[in-house]
Amino acid sequence: MSTDTLGLREQKKRETRQAISDHATQLFLERGFDHTTIADIAAASRVAKMTVTNYFPRKEDLALDHHEEFAQGLARAVARRPAGEPALGAVRREYMTALERRDPVIGFTGRDFARMIAASPTLVARLRDLHDQREEALARQLAAEAPADPVAARAVAAQLGAADRLLFRELQARMLAGDPPDDDAIAAALTQIARQIFDLLEPSIGTYPLP
Repeated sequence: MSTDTLGLREQKKRETRQAISDHATQLFLERGFDHTTIADIAAASRVAKMTVTNYFPRKEDLALDHHEEFAQGLARAVARRPAGEPALGAVRREYMTALERRDPVIGFTGRDFARMIAASPTLVARLRDLHDQREEALARQLAAEAPADPVAARAVAAQLGAADRLLFRELQARMLAGDPPDDDAIAAALTQIARQIFDLLEPSIGTYPLP
């Protein structure tokens, strides 16, 4: 099989996945997550139910399509930071950059999508689980960098994870309150809140791990 054929096949898979995700999102917004079935999504996407589950093993993953990126986000920010930069600095910089680009991964989802998540106990629980995974991935990254003190790694990850949860919830609350939400105003407010939170963490973990 040629390289061109493999490339076309992968492109087709990406297009199919995106089409399923787009149809699912539309149905979730129209009917609510808990009232939409995999069969509904398959019919709207014109594919078999098995095709939907092959791409998205969990129904929640259809709504939270950035779940893998979200779960690994903090760990990747720390892993990719320049030499000599502490973990807090990397997380802070990454968050501020995400605010500037109005990144949906940190909560810029739009009011209707935010309401859809808030109305579903299943999605609220899944989001909590993803935040736990996000913190755990960060703890593993920090422990790999400082294997002599795994307790400190977990403690720092817990503090950064808590800050991350607080910022996400604050952004979502403002997204839900807007009618319609003003992304620029939300970003400006979250910039000030994030600075306050990260400044509070600076004295305790601002140099961890030591370069």
